[in-house]
Amino acid sequence: MKESTKFKAGISGNPAGRPKDKTPATLLRKLILDDMPDIILKLVEQAKNGDTAAAKILLDRCCPVLKPQAMTINLPTNGTLAEQGNEIIRATLSGQIPPDIGAQLISALSNQGKLIELQELTQRVEKLEINRIELVSL
Repeated sequence: MKESTKFKAGISGNPAGRPKDKTPATLLRKLILDDMPDIILKLVEQAKNGDTAAAKILLDRCCPVLKPQAMTINLPTNGTLAEQGNEIIRATLSGQIPPDIGAQLISALSNQGKLIELQELTQRVEKLEINRIELVSL
């Protein structure tokens, strides 16, 4: 026999729904709304006086975080993966490529090598399977 549950299927325990404008965040916003200009002026004043926490609040809220910009990189794409990797390392060490971009390019080459290796292994297994089938049918 099934145990009775506290709630019945299809019957809401709160038919009126969540109370509107009663969350702590909404209540706080209502409390400070009228004083917001004064609060912002105070933060600006504190930031000007060296309060780094106030400066961080202002900057985080007013200035978007700068996102890295993609840059054009001219590297030869011919040669083996190892040769391409050596060229990336050379360009990184000479300052033509930023270190983070160089690391991303080396990682991409490594992933490309794994894909090539997987493709070659798949082709070898397929050939072995064909040869096995031919031997079995003899």
